Amino acid sequence: MSFLILAFAAGVLTIVSPCILPVLPFVLARAGRPFLRNGLPMLLGMALAFTAVATLAAVGGGWAVQANEYGRIAALGLLAVFALTLIFPELADRLARPLVALGARIAASNDRSDGGALKEGFVSSLVLGVATGLLWAPCAGPVLGLILTGAAIQGANAGTSLLLLAYAGGAATSLALSLLVGGRVYGLLRRSLGVSQWARRGMGAAVLAGVALIATGLDTGLLSQLSLGSTSRIEQTLINVFQTQAPRVGPMTVTDAVPLAAAKAETAPAPAAWQDSTFAPLAGATGWINTPPLASADLRGKVVLVDFWTYSCINCLRTLPYIRAWADKYREAGLVVLGVHSPEFAFEKNENNVRRAVKDLGISYPVAIDSGHAIWRGFDNQAWPALYFVDAQGKVRQQVFGEGQYEASERLIQKLLAERNGKGRGDGGLVEVRGEGVQAAPGDRVLSGETYVGHERAVNFVPAGGLVPDHAQRYEPAVSVALNHWTLGGHWTVEAERAAAMQAGARLAYRFRARDLHLVLGRQAGAGPVRFRVRVDGQPPAQNHGTDIAADGSGVIDAHRLYQLVRLPATAGDHLFEIEFLDPGAHVYAFTFG
Repeated sequence: MSFLILAFAAGVLTIVSPCILPVLPFVLARAGRPFLRNGLPMLLGMALAFTAVATLAAVGGGWAVQANEYGRIAALGLLAVFALTLIFPELADRLARPLVALGARIAASNDRSDGGALKEGFVSSLVLGVATGLLWAPCAGPVLGLILTGAAIQGANAGTSLLLLAYAGGAATSLALSLLVGGRVYGLLRRSLGVSQWARRGMGAAVLAGVALIATGLDTGLLSQLSLGSTSRIEQTLINVFQTQAPRVGPMTVTDAVPLAAAKAETAPAPAAWQDSTFAPLAGATGWINTPPLASADLRGKVVLVDFWTYSCINCLRTLPYIRAWADKYREAGLVVLGVHSPEFAFEKNENNVRRAVKDLGISYPVAIDSGHAIWRGFDNQAWPALYFVDAQGKVRQQVFGEGQYEASERLIQKLLAERNGKGRGDGGLVEVRGEGVQAAPGDRVLSGETYVGHERAVNFVPAGGLVPDHAQRYEPAVSVALNHWTLGGHWTVEAERAAAMQAGARLAYRFRARDLHLVLGRQAGAGPVRFRVRVDGQPPAQNHGTDIAADGSGVIDAHRLYQLVRLPATAGDHLFEIEFLDPGAHVYAFTFG
């Protein structure tokens, strides 16, 4: 329920987002007409169309995106005709005949006053709203990014569609207020002789301008840079508020989960009967590492720690030192650690990539490859990383999402093993762990958060003109970059989940405040290693270089993985990070910090 409220609130905030501007004329064109017959059905159609399209785009892949493109073309034509009928009343009269174009009928139907006008006006406004919903491309802030990520991973279900509908409903609510205010203004204009007709024509011109803006792609480009309010910052604040209100799990809390989720409370010890259904989802694994395929019978009578992770996730990597230590310490006492690798990015679905990562990370316990997210859905999981503590009867006794709370987690493992073995908890000693490199604990006062580079979830991008989705483009870097904003320079193709450097010399810059800066990088299939060079505040990083580059800032992309590029002595002040790729073929996915 709390996340539904959060989604609705984020939708309301779109009224101060520049990405609402192209569709605002379509809505205000209904000003001065009965709200229940015109404005309400239009906003309803807009919300439903956006929800359907966003759900299909998140779970349906390329075919859904292509189908939506055809819908956008038809919607642009419909709204262009509607705009012309507002500007030229004689055109509306000529087109208001049997079997005319749908757009003209929308313009004409609402001027009628006969008994059938109510039904026809409602339907025509609903159709116009559906067309508007096909064209609306909201600025993807943190909340919408979380919703779309969940939809892509969980698959099509009522929950993700309901969240998208709540987001669209919030936007429709704020637009309804604008429409009601606009209607009052229009009523005042009508009292002035001749002004009503000019206002109608002016609104038609605005609608036509909106169609042109969307057709040329400027609605997702230039407008995304004209910030009328820091909606992303407000959304992140709302997320933080909801996160701090998440329920506690005994001594454990929900921290640093990706995405935000709430843990379930610990239950009482289960009866002795083995719960075979707990591990039934393991049948959905697409592969296994360090073990033959495991089933419920193989885990009977064991205490099992299930770890949902993905190898480019910095939060997951920072938990690994503890999980490896627990696996080694408690193996003989009856603990089985089971890693479930559920990918976030497409390259993490490649089994060879996962096997290489497991080897490089020194993981010796069993790992199930969950490339289809079947096990994820079977456990109804919500985040990376996620730990599920299963007792010897197959009952999930606890789950913890995110980093931290390691002492409480180990105490729980000791408790479950004591129940299994009929003994006390022993000396109660805890493992001593110190992560190195990307697995080191995060620094203090980190003010920069995970930032995606692909256009599907990109925020805070600053060069004039904005991102151009899925087309090769030469970008001019911004002259100045504010904190937690980033810019591109050179030739890039920005795809849904990554940006691809098309030529040598492509550059990227980010102003951050954190101790560590990481970048998820890869290279084009079949390409050789891609060389790059890093600068911090315009200089080679020297002693501030990360584990994956030299002191002079030089480095090489040798695989798809997370690279640590900057390690400062402490979190202090803002710093400008710059990276230049000396060879074409680099793929950039996301920034993370520590």
